Amino acid sequence: MSPAGGMPNSFDIARAGALPPELSELIARRGRVLGAGYRLFYDEPVHLVRGQGVHLFDEHGHGDLDAYNNVPCVGHCHPYVADAIAKQVRTLNTNTRYLDEQILDYAERLLATHGDGLRNVIYTCTGSEATDLALRIARYATGARGIVVTSNAYHGVTTAAAEVSPSLGAGAPLGEDVRTVPPPRLGESAKEVGARLAADVRKAIDGLGQQGTRFAAFLADSIFSSDGLRPQPAGFLKPVIEAVHDAGGLYIADEVQSGFARTGEAMWGYQRHGLDPDLATMGKPMGNGIPIAAVAMRPELVAEFGREVRYFNTFGGNSVSIAAAAAVLDVIENERLMEHALSVGGYVRDRLADLAADRPYLEGVRGAGLYLGVDLVDPEKRQPDGELALRVVNELRRRRVLISATGPEGHTLKIRPPLPFARYDGQRLLGELEQVLLAVDAAQTTARGSRQ
Repeated sequence: MSPAGGMPNSFDIARAGALPPELSELIARRGRVLGAGYRLFYDEPVHLVRGQGVHLFDEHGHGDLDAYNNVPCVGHCHPYVADAIAKQVRTLNTNTRYLDEQILDYAERLLATHGDGLRNVIYTCTGSEATDLALRIARYATGARGIVVTSNAYHGVTTAAAEVSPSLGAGAPLGEDVRTVPPPRLGESAKEVGARLAADVRKAIDGLGQQGTRFAAFLADSIFSSDGLRPQPAGFLKPVIEAVHDAGGLYIADEVQSGFARTGEAMWGYQRHGLDPDLATMGKPMGNGIPIAAVAMRPELVAEFGREVRYFNTFGGNSVSIAAAAAVLDVIENERLMEHALSVGGYVRDRLADLAADRPYLEGVRGAGLYLGVDLVDPEKRQPDGELALRVVNELRRRRVLISATGPEGHTLKIRPPLPFARYDGQRLLGELEQVLLAVDAAQTTARGSRQ
């Protein structure tokens, strides 16, 4: 099972005394000033002082291969993005209450990647704020309150976003007008997956109606990352959006994880499914680490909302963040990172399948572009094995390769590197993973022998 609070790969503070003194002291200092709310990754947390491309470096100059972080989507400290930020911060940094061409230029470019339906955009500073705003717009436009999400979804940490994020655990209860549905199943056709999910959504909408709550929106991460990664088969969401619209609701596509060319097949995850959502939220990768997020929407949804609701975000879309975001789009286009993600991701996925072929504790290799997953299971009971997944994650960390785990049971290895991740980086990842798996093979052989 995943740790309390639904966060796989969290550091256990009780282990701090077993770490080297300098790490233990730094962790204790962190606890004194930041408190218990800030969690660390890995059995032995990583102390970082520098990043470059797809590598992170510790205080001793040792480099870790980053196969986990999607926020720096065009690579850590990309010089083109860094130069754009530095130039803008020396020139002007102000908010959207003043006329400025840069925000308009970027908005036109951004909206052009979404297609004809989503023609307005509102900027925020974080993805959580974007979720909050999308919910407000949906509820205002429909005059309804009910929201449907998947059963281990994560959409943010504001009060409203946490209420639609069941993966946060019992400490962050769902809103009273929120219902959940099981995530898409693995191993079925697009028609089967779509029909089942659409039926579950209709049932949840009916349940809201039975308690007297009208349905406002279905909100889904387009790659279902926290539900354990459900990227395939593309197209299964078409019956779902039809069910949502038939019920008078809106479809909100959460593109924080699957957007900005991550899947290699399209700029946005919903586009892989052939959808025309009503709203789409964007977040972390947008500015390569500079705080900027947004909601794109159909103009008719925000027309009255914009007139009647006093919403503004003082520094959402500020000049420096817009410069960073525009530079990110430049890099994605100029370095052909969408095509790159498709090619390298396909290579890594195929090699993962090779590693899993003769290992009964590995199953369900899957992915889209540079977002990949594989499940760790008990080979006899065929049940999720979150403990084994964490052992693999932490053994890779000791070998200076960073990945994580996801899913409600924490048993899915999560491989989600910055987009410049090259084939030779994939070869290093796979080589180190193979060495870790050979140790797992030996341990399982020994365990079987002791039971016989």
